[in-house]
Amino acid sequence: MVTHPDVATTEGAARPPLPPPRIDQKVAVATVFVAVMFMNIMDATIVNTALPTLGRDFRVAPADVGGVAIGYLVSLAVFIPASGWLGDRLGPKRVLLGATALFTVASALCGAAGSFGELVAFRILQGVGGGMMAPVGMALLYRTFPPAERVRASAVLTVPTTFAPALGPVLGGILVTDLSWRWVFYVNLPIGVAAITFGARFLVPVGQQHPGPFDAAGFLLAGAGLGALMYGVSEGPQRGWGQPVIVATTAAGAAALVGLVVVELRRRLPLVDLRLLGDRLYRSANGVMVLGSVAFLGSLYTVALFFQDGRGLSALGSGLSTFPEALGVMGGAQLSSRVLYPRVGPRRVMAGGLVLVAVACALLGQIGAGTNLWWARAALVLLGLAMAQVFVPAQAAAFATISPAATARASTLFNAGRQIGAAVGVAVLSTVLVEVGITAHHGAVVVPHLAAYHWAFRLAALVALSGAAVALTVHDADAAATRPGR
Repeated sequence: MVTHPDVATTEGAARPPLPPPRIDQKVAVATVFVAVMFMNIMDATIVNTALPTLGRDFRVAPADVGGVAIGYLVSLAVFIPASGWLGDRLGPKRVLLGATALFTVASALCGAAGSFGELVAFRILQGVGGGMMAPVGMALLYRTFPPAERVRASAVLTVPTTFAPALGPVLGGILVTDLSWRWVFYVNLPIGVAAITFGARFLVPVGQQHPGPFDAAGFLLAGAGLGALMYGVSEGPQRGWGQPVIVATTAAGAAALVGLVVVELRRRLPLVDLRLLGDRLYRSANGVMVLGSVAFLGSLYTVALFFQDGRGLSALGSGLSTFPEALGVMGGAQLSSRVLYPRVGPRRVMAGGLVLVAVACALLGQIGAGTNLWWARAALVLLGLAMAQVFVPAQAAAFATISPAATARASTLFNAGRQIGAAVGVAVLSTVLVEVGITAHHGAVVVPHLAAYHWAFRLAALVALSGAAVALTVHDADAAATRPGR
């Protein structure tokens, strides 16, 4: 009897293991990245809806309960700079799935916390994982998709970064009202477990880079600088910018970042590669992303307060009224990636998108006490539609002239800028609300002072227009490789 040499002929003999099923790596990477980014970004907004309940349950003063959010943001900022080096040294698949596992476990621990101190500690642990997920995942995404396909990849990437902030308040309101604040953390578990299981099975390991020795000085300066700065800008509007602790932490953070620039520019293999900003397309795209994040995420924060404190909606009602923004983003991402970007290029699409963002913010600044709220919801649809014309081209074009070897470090810098933009946007618009005053006295009656929100929206519009000016510095020819058919 003739048998094939690879087939066992002895009964009961062990058969060679079957190879794992393979799917297109573009599908696998995009699926994992969307899942982890959606979980990461939604977590920040969904937790905010539970803060008042947390304060009551743990008997913590309203001024202190924000430590749950601040601890996470500071930890996030500290570990973003190390993500690029770790991804190159250990491999992006291993780091991405490890960071996702850490975030998921920390979410479970947050939900089970028995004291406020435990909750803050576990949120800091969450931030360690969250700080590495976005930069490593983005680097893996752009290594997988060639330049001509990155605009489509960017449209996929835009879904979690803009849909999650809109869904978070809605889902948070439902969970806190009908279940418990603990579920705003437990909701991460099925998403995290599914992403880890799928990624472990279908992601193919990417060849490791050789990033050189770990830059401890760069890590300490970047972590201290970004962490202190994040704390200062997050707490400044509430505690007061003149408070000694705010002045000290903000000044220390700025000094550490100045030291970071001096130290890193002298190193051959820096942890934070600031030389990448010498690339004009990458520099301009980063500027657009930072200013766009200030205007967009600052406006989303302000409009949620406007619906609740200014117009008297519940947290759930506010979330549902903000949700139309996500519909605008989803439609706008398809318009940008399929039609406008390939035909027009990033320069005019981003500039036009930011002008429309300014228009949407200006419209929100006209909503009065008696205005039908459907006008506000329509303005939010426009805001989402316009912002998609900013995020999709900026993310697609930013890495067009960056070498594959520098992609991880470029992703680290890009995500750090976006995170700073989000924090600054919330801080600046919050400061406007505090300075103008969100309440006014009509005799003995305290009423909402809508002018405070109007001025905040107008400032967001000005920031968006400044972003449009930066977008005009982009040279479409630099991004030609990312335009299909060009």
